[in-house]
Amino acid sequence: MTDPGERLRTSLAADVAVTPEFDSPIAMEAMRATRVLHAADQDPFPAPGRIRVVTIANQKGGVGKTTSTVNLGVALAMYGLRTLVIDLDPQGNASTALGVEHTVGTLSIYDALIGDNTLAEVVHPTTASPNLLCVPATIDLAGAEIELVSVVAREHRLRRSIETYLHELPAEERPHYVLIDCPPSLGLLTLNALVAGDEVLIPIQCEYYALEGLGQLLANIDLVRAHLNPGISVGTILLTMYDGRTKLADQVADEVRNHFGELVLGTVIPRNVRVSEAPGYGQSVLTYDPGSRGSTSYVEAAREFAQRGVALSPAPTPPKAAPPPPVAGPPSVAALVLGEPVATPSSRGRHAT
Repeated sequence: MTDPGERLRTSLAADVAVTPEFDSPIAMEAMRATRVLHAADQDPFPAPGRIRVVTIANQKGGVGKTTSTVNLGVALAMYGLRTLVIDLDPQGNASTALGVEHTVGTLSIYDALIGDNTLAEVVHPTTASPNLLCVPATIDLAGAEIELVSVVAREHRLRRSIETYLHELPAEERPHYVLIDCPPSLGLLTLNALVAGDEVLIPIQCEYYALEGLGQLLANIDLVRAHLNPGISVGTILLTMYDGRTKLADQVADEVRNHFGELVLGTVIPRNVRVSEAPGYGQSVLTYDPGSRGSTSYVEAAREFAQRGVALSPAPTPPKAAPPPPVAGPPSVAALVLGEPVATPSSRGRHAT
């Protein structure tokens, strides 16, 4: 198997073979920056066979979910694909990185999930690209998990909002990609994202702690597939925070590739300080430092991700969301996924005859 570190070095140095006159690191970085900044003048990424609704999830924090959502979204948009990013994390980090207002009172995904607003009413433009839109998250979303408990068909709220939004848009304005950034938990918000998505992208940090709990996430995806969303599946694994100076990173990358095979993107995302600095300026790394290694890697990951979408067949007419389970019926999938108490027959009471 190819060494992940060698793959990264080959990816970053690929331009040297094409333009050998750029023989200094500064010249190489300048050339990479020029290519990213002039993405509109290059061949666009191929459009997918259908709209791809991608849930980006991993219950472990700090593995690069939001960073990957933002930078993949910006890369796809800069290279010609209409993209919608939905920030489903109450921390609102994706909104910050895209320069979208998300203070208290801003119309956000909370208003679409809990209130009466449509998704079209809470979509905001971004400064990164005219092809990129964002639905921000405000701190109000922190209470949504509790408020959703008593809502009818609570697991389907996000899916219905997205389906309505896409149906009402003219065909030429519909996004090619809908990227949903999940919070670092397996609560009702993440459950909504899994029910809404057609595929799951899992960022995995190249450290052993990142592998812990991955089995629980995969088990929950199986539960959602069995009970709520038959079309959901793990479509992509992205290796992040790769440190080529350590053997540990190579060992973790090899384990992930051995287990998930072709689901793992060939491109790995290296540790890069520019990636961490960019959100402080309300930008993605592609606009903050387009010549950096982090920027180059995310562009290549987005290119590979887009190429995989070409083979997708057009989606059939989406089925209506399943009705809510009866009160006295079997436990809902939310109870199974979230570990809620399941009522016993004796606790439900008896109807008078």
